[in-house]
Parts: sequence; structure tokens; C-alpha cells
Amino acid sequence: MLTPIKHWLLIIAGIISLALGVVGAFLPLLPTVPLVLLAAFCFARSSERLHRWLLSNRHFGAIVRNFEAGQGIPRRVKIRAITVVWISMGISCSIVAQVLLCTMLFLIGMGVSIYLWRMPEAAN
Repeated sequence: MLTPIKHWLLIIAGIISLALGVVGAFLPLLPTVPLVLLAAFCFARSSERLHRWLLSNRHFGAIVRNFEAGQGIPRRVKIRAITVVWISMGISCSIVAQVLLCTMLFLIGMGVSIYLWRMPEAAN
């Protein structure tokens, strides 16, 4: 059983994560799928109602349902996500133009790409 503080912290973290995931659907620097999955994790442990709502959401529900069922994400989504990560990293690096920051961006891009590519693949 969660304490009331942990309960509300998980709900707040889930809402913030979902909001950032929605923003990430429009901004290439924020990864949508991991943030939506984090929101699902937080909601599953704190609010059955919010978790059900996220599962039934027409935009993000399939991602969460596939992941929770162990089916992962479709290959086309993986390729699109990895492509967007590298395009945004390239644009960011050209804007920043500092070796240390570009190296950090490269390492972050590699980590995100490896994580996404190793996720199980859904059939569709």
C-alpha cells in the first residue's frame, strides 16, 4: 500500500511525464514513447482510473497496451523515432557548435537509439 505522499507524487510524476510526452510528439528533442511509458508506470502504481484512461487513449493507448503485453513497438515507429533523434541531435549540434556538448548529444543519441532498437517489436 502506498502512503498518501507517494500516491500523489506518482500521480504528479505521471501527469508531468505524459505532458512532456505530448510535447515530445511535436518537438523532436523530447522522446514521446519513453515518457508515455513512464506515465503509464506511474499511473499503474497510483491510480487505476488514470491508467485505464491512458490505456484507452486513442493516441497513446496502443503504445502502452503493446508494451505492457510484451509486444513492444512497431519497427516503423522505432525507425521513425531513431531517425528523429539523430536529425534533432544533428540540428542541435550545428546550433551549439561546441565539442563537449556535441559529444554529450552523441552519447545521449546512442543510448536512446540502442534502447529503442532493443525493445521488442509489435506486429503492426
